[in-house]
Amino acid sequence: MTYRMRTLVILVVLFPAPLVACLWDSDTLEEERRQFPSVLELITGKFHRHSPAFYEWRIEDRKKRLEQEPENVALYDDLAVAYEKTGQTDLAIETILKKEELSPGQYETYANLGTFYIHAGRLEDGLKKIERAIKINPDAHFGREVYQKLLVEYVLSKKADGKLELPMFPDTTGYGAYGFGAHVMESFRQGNRWTDDEFREEGEKATKGILGMMRFGNFDSPVLLETLSDLMMMGSDLSQAKQLAARALLQASYVSVVPEQKSAYRLKAKGVLSMQTHAENTSSEVSLAEIEVQFLAELDEASAWYEDVSARESSWIADGLNPEIEFSQHYSKPPSQSERELPSPQVDRSLPSISGEVGLVLVGLLCLSVLAQFRSARRRRNAFSDPPSEGS
Repeated sequence: MTYRMRTLVILVVLFPAPLVACLWDSDTLEEERRQFPSVLELITGKFHRHSPAFYEWRIEDRKKRLEQEPENVALYDDLAVAYEKTGQTDLAIETILKKEELSPGQYETYANLGTFYIHAGRLEDGLKKIERAIKINPDAHFGREVYQKLLVEYVLSKKADGKLELPMFPDTTGYGAYGFGAHVMESFRQGNRWTDDEFREEGEKATKGILGMMRFGNFDSPVLLETLSDLMMMGSDLSQAKQLAARALLQASYVSVVPEQKSAYRLKAKGVLSMQTHAENTSSEVSLAEIEVQFLAELDEASAWYEDVSARESSWIADGLNPEIEFSQHYSKPPSQSERELPSPQVDRSLPSISGEVGLVLVGLLCLSVLAQFRSARRRRNAFSDPPSEGS
């Protein structure tokens, strides 16, 4: 056996996992979207959602109906959510507490009340109500409140002196899970090892939970966008959705008001694109600038769609029509984002001409470096993975 082959065998035997994980990722945006449907639409805001005019109409409609149907407690949920959607969180809390007096112990009451408290910055109070909702109905909304609880615990664990610094986890080093993804896995692991199928299944459940919060809460929340990005990066290179993760972080940078946060989110977005190539059999990496060109066009498309929704709802209300009925008839199918291709880079996209054995050796050496970074990241994750104690 030649020296070159001996080196290759040693690398494969000693470091099989990094060699498998350390692969250039050539998945297209279309492939990522097939793996994570509706994610791009939720990041950009192009999904079924109502305008402020709609919620102002609903407030007046539900108040009138409650005068006629005071025992219809479901109307209190509608009214409270409408108050929340128009920025009147105190009235939302007051309304849902009235419902609790009339019909105590309902799951919807505690799920909504917990969310209202969280949006008001009362995280400990919100956590208690979410825990109560889970006890009443742990399987509601596909278990969304379970991941809402984990997210609140994660946010509380990242606070320092009562303040939350964003991004909560600026580093992108490591394989498997980091940031919120690592918190989810540590919360459920309880000392047991995850199988690949269990790891993937839990990641999918957590992603669905975060997407539910974005759909029915604040889709442009930097905290939700960052945690979504963390979940998009779970697993090996072959199961990561780097282009979607970068878009979530770009959106977080756009909605952040603190310059340092904007810069940190952009830096993290650049980091998640590491080893994302334009196509198979090339080492030409996709840049953040290329993703941003696409993403800005996608945001423009989503903005135009939502402006049309808002205009239609205002018109229906002005004409004395019921916007709930009109919306359900006009928007019977969820909207989808147009597909866009990355611009072709003006570079040589072919790999250097080297033998297969030498190529594997080089990949192995690269992965040794990545493995060291991963172990360092895992040590850092262990320092904060335990959820904090319940607030009083």
